[in-house]
Amino acid sequence: MTRHQLTSLIRSTNSYLCVGLDSDLTKIPAHLRSGKDPIFEFNRRIIDATKAHCVAYKLNTAFYEAEGVKGWETMEKTVNYIPDTHFKIADAKRGDIGNTSAQYAKAFFEALRFDAITVAPYMGEDSIRPFLEYKDKWTILLGLTSNAGAKDFELQPTGEGLLYEKVLTTAQKWGTPDNLMYVVGATQADTFTRIRELTPDHFYLVPGVGAQGGSLEAISKKAINKDVGLLVNASRAVIYASGGEDFAEAAGKTAAEYQQEMRQYLSAGR
Repeated sequence: MTRHQLTSLIRSTNSYLCVGLDSDLTKIPAHLRSGKDPIFEFNRRIIDATKAHCVAYKLNTAFYEAEGVKGWETMEKTVNYIPDTHFKIADAKRGDIGNTSAQYAKAFFEALRFDAITVAPYMGEDSIRPFLEYKDKWTILLGLTSNAGAKDFELQPTGEGLLYEKVLTTAQKWGTPDNLMYVVGATQADTFTRIRELTPDHFYLVPGVGAQGGSLEAISKKAINKDVGLLVNASRAVIYASGGEDFAEAAGKTAAEYQQEMRQYLSAGR
């Protein structure tokens, strides 16, 4: 999916919501668990209920890899079920020496047909380059995360500002706003003004809204740019909106509420 297509989808849908399909067998409704592929059935119903209100889906691959071969099959079925109109993100956080990254890129961009993958930047450009070589695919680089451990490295001062700032500015030389995004945690709302100054044209994937307490309003007001430039992810708040048989309906309702709020911020920015 190109930048133009992504921006057009956001504008036409009045939403920059990404639904995180971090589906956990122990948390899905009990009545689904006896099925042949309960996670896929759960995902299928969530997708059907939310696709009118979001523009993207993000699969945290750990939840699927943990189930071995069956989990990979479920992940592939889920990716194939997501409409091609929607942006598909593999939250895999890969990054290794070049020939290994090339195989990761092949796995997620060719075999599984994701539009984007999250990657860790700390092995440098040659570990990221194989992902960036794919046409109309996106590399989403970890920028500033919302976990407590961000202070261990990302928030450490260097001679050129904080370390995460150096990551953002250095990586801009590797890719372009057409194929490189950054992960910026929603709970880091106070930093979005500075991050937008450093990367004025790039898209951000923003996890942490909803269950983790990030403010959609604060992020939107500080980070929306001329092409919107945001994909805000909500996982637990949407997919586990209800633990009962009405789980899909509840997920759709919650996604619609996010969409309505996003519509306001998009209108204000026009």
